[in-house]
Amino acid sequence: MTATKFVLLFASLFLTACDPTGGSGVNGTLAPGVSSENGVDGLLVGHRLMEAGEYELALKAYLRAASEQGMTIDVLSALGSVNLRLGRLGQSEKLLRQAVKKDPTFVPAWNNLGVVLMETGQTGEASRVFQTAYALDSGESDSIRKNLRLALEKIDNTTYAEEDVSNYELVRRGSSSYLLLATPREN
Repeated sequence: MTATKFVLLFASLFLTACDPTGGSGVNGTLAPGVSSENGVDGLLVGHRLMEAGEYELALKAYLRAASEQGMTIDVLSALGSVNLRLGRLGQSEKLLRQAVKKDPTFVPAWNNLGVVLMETGQTGEASRVFQTAYALDSGESDSIRKNLRLALEKIDNTTYAEEDVSNYELVRRGSSSYLLLATPREN
């Protein structure tokens, strides 16, 4: 992230938080991501930092959101996603398992759990998790379908070699979730 982007990001967040109307828009409604009590929503800040590749700062923002909002499904999923990006697979798996236990219908948490399981070599369980995400999503997400297909191909390929692996990429979906996409590795 360039210094200019970093300054612009925090300037926009600062200006939103310092709005004399408290971030309220027309008819007193709050702008997205703005809390009338605490300023800028930690989840929103964390999502923007994730997009910018600032994972340590995103983690701090998500932890602030957890302290303000509690361990909601969105907070658990966000914390799981940022820990995955930071390579903290054990913490990520634990948080995402808590998320799917808290809300068994939350598709992004199921998908992100599948990503962690793929990364830790638990391909069989990952394929079952992706199947759950795909079913809950009613097959509407191409990304989840690709994740499931990759997991199933990996299971079917018993002569699987590291050089045949696709690069898995965690991509943001919606306001608080990330999806795994795969791109072929260049040889």
